[in-house]
Amino acid sequence: MHTTPDGTEVVATRAEAEALASPPLLILDEVTAFFDTHGLGAGPLAWASIGDGQSNVTYRIRRGNEDFVLRRGPRPPLPRSTHDMVREARIQQLLRVQGVPVPEILAVCEDESVLGVPFYVMNYLDGLVITNTIPPALSSPEDRRATSAAVVDALVRIHSVDVSSGDLAGFGKPEGYLSRQVSRFSSLWEVNTMRTLPDVARIGGWLADNVPDSQAAAVLHGDYRPGNLMFAPQSPARVIAILDWEMSAIGDPLADLGYLTATYSEPGSESTPLELTGVTRHPGYFTREDVISAYRERMDLDLTALPWYQALALWKASIFCEAIYTRWLKGERPHDTVFGPSLEEGVPQLLRTAAQFAGLDRAAL
Repeated sequence: MHTTPDGTEVVATRAEAEALASPPLLILDEVTAFFDTHGLGAGPLAWASIGDGQSNVTYRIRRGNEDFVLRRGPRPPLPRSTHDMVREARIQQLLRVQGVPVPEILAVCEDESVLGVPFYVMNYLDGLVITNTIPPALSSPEDRRATSAAVVDALVRIHSVDVSSGDLAGFGKPEGYLSRQVSRFSSLWEVNTMRTLPDVARIGGWLADNVPDSQAAAVLHGDYRPGNLMFAPQSPARVIAILDWEMSAIGDPLADLGYLTATYSEPGSESTPLELTGVTRHPGYFTREDVISAYRERMDLDLTALPWYQALALWKASIFCEAIYTRWLKGERPHDTVFGPSLEEGVPQLLRTAAQFAGLDRAAL
C-alpha cells in the first residue's frame, strides 16, 4: 500500500491536481473528505491499484484497520455511456437484494467536481481471483472441477433473476437487444480504427442477417468470465463476488454464455487477446463443451444458435480492442508496452476466430 502521492496519478491536494497537464486519478484530500462525509473509516489514506486498468480504474483504499475499494472511470474524455459508474453501482445494489453475490456498495459520488468523473466505494473482500495460476487452496482435482461448476452456477444465478417487474424491469429494454448490439458496434468501427480490415464488415453483415430470436430476457453481466469472479480463499470452491459490471444490461442471456464460451481457454484452443484465465487449460477444469452442457442442464433454453452469440462476442471484442490499439498508436497509452502493440495481430486473430464460429469460409474473408 502506498502512502505518498506519486504526483501524476495520485496527488495530495486539489491545487496539485489543477497544476497538472493531465488530471490525476485520485486526489487524496477530496477522497478523504468524501469518506468522512459517509463515515468510511478514519485517519490518513493508503492505496494500491487493483487490476490491469484497461478500462475502469480500481483502487484498494485503507483507513486505519479498514479496507475499501474505490472504482472510477478512466481519465476523460471518453464516451460517458461506456463508463457509467452510477449505473454500475445501481445494478449491483439491485442484484444484491436478489441474493446475487456482489460487493456491498457503500457510497456513490455523482459529483464530477470531486475527481473529475463519478465514482463509487464498495466493501473490500478477501478472496481469490483466478487467472493464470492455480491457487494452492483450490488445486485438487475435486476443487478444479468445483471451480468450473461454480463459474456456471454463478452465471445461472444472474440469469435467473426476475427482470419482469420492479426496478430491474426499467434497467434496460430487452426487445431488440441483439439487433441493437450489431448496429451499435458496426457504427463504432470506423471511428475507432486507422486501418482497413474487411472481416469486420463481412462478419457484421452475417450477424445482422442472422439475428436469432431471443428466448428470454435476463440480467447480462456483459464481461462474464472466470477472471471477473472472486472465490473464497479456501476449499471448497465458492464464488463470493461477481465483479466488474460496467457492461451490464438487460437482454438475451445467451450473449453472456456466448462470450464466456468464445473466450474460454481449454487444451488446444488458440490463444487470443481475451485469454485472461488461461488456468482452465490445465487438467481437471471444465472444457468449453462441459460449460455449455452444465448451463443447458440448468436453463430451459435452446442452445442451437449459440455459435451466433460466440461470433458476436469476438466480433464486438475485436472492435473495442481496435479502439485500444488506435489509442496506443496515437500515443495515448504511453505506459502500455505489451497489450496495445499485441493488438496489431490480436484484432485480426479475434476476427478469424469469430468467422470460425460463424461458419464463414475463412478463405473468402
